[in-house]
Amino acid sequence: MTDATAAQGGFDVMIVGQRGRVGYEAALFAASLRASDPAFGGRLIVCEPQPGPLWPDDPRLAPPLASLLTEELGAEIRPFESQHFGSSYPYGNKIEALSALDPDRPFVFFDSDTLVTGALSAVPFDFDRPAASMRREGTWPQLELYGPGYGQIWSSLYRRFGLDYDSSLDRTQPDEHWERYLYFNAGWFFHRSGPTFGQRFLDMALTIRDDGPDEIALQPLDPWLDQVALPLVIHALGGGRPGPALDGLDGDVTTHYRMLPLLYARESDAAVKTAETVMGTNRIKRVLKEHEPFRRFLLQGKGRRARDLFDRADLPRKEQAIRNRLKANNLWLR
Repeated sequence: MTDATAAQGGFDVMIVGQRGRVGYEAALFAASLRASDPAFGGRLIVCEPQPGPLWPDDPRLAPPLASLLTEELGAEIRPFESQHFGSSYPYGNKIEALSALDPDRPFVFFDSDTLVTGALSAVPFDFDRPAASMRREGTWPQLELYGPGYGQIWSSLYRRFGLDYDSSLDRTQPDEHWERYLYFNAGWFFHRSGPTFGQRFLDMALTIRDDGPDEIALQPLDPWLDQVALPLVIHALGGGRPGPALDGLDGDVTTHYRMLPLLYARESDAAVKTAETVMGTNRIKRVLKEHEPFRRFLLQGKGRRARDLFDRADLPRKEQAIRNRLKANNLWLR
């Protein structure tokens, strides 16, 4: 898959959609893609978990959302079975859903709580060199006072899967600083084959969860399991940190806002305008206003109140401080 093919939209965009918040976010993502990149010629595939023993409640999209996605926004809904994660670890959806994609078609995965704000079809993906989002904090591992350090923990995982640990390091960062070690946010990633990537992702995640090295015995894996496995998957498939050609992701092409209060608190004017504009379209508003955070933040002014609390040029360094200020002003909904 060449850069030229990618620029012509010759790839699939994949998100997960299911009943509840994630379904509404998936519809907002789809609407933002159509509004911001009308030239996108690929397919938008919404992967939907199916009822089964790992889902006590039916996870399928509510009919109005499914209709909006397929009939108004041109998405294709593809079912997948949850065999390993389900409701106990919903982050596993992104792992198991990859099996529903076409094996010979490149894909870009996005978390559903993302907005497209520019020409995604013009991003020059190299699908033979997978990468993922670098918009992350040092959330894992969480070091114990007398336990192993970053290097011991990460090198044990590379050894567990027979991977070359040294080539994964960013040697511009000092030893035992978390950014030296390959670590991503799982909000977006891409490869030339969803099933190939997904099988490697699944195998590694299950091994880490069920048969990991001793060095991670005391490490929390919920909710971090997907982000622990992801750098190992990408490294194993010949990828690594994204280069400057992908700066538009988590930049002027896409925004991973995660929750509407955080969208208004810290994201760009373009991202907020995109969300409000697509939400204002009658056929979209009619369905999405049923989700309380969308109604109150995008339609009833809570978002603007939240935005006025922060200076985007001087935000608190830690996300928790942003959350605390929003909560203190009764502006935290998820």
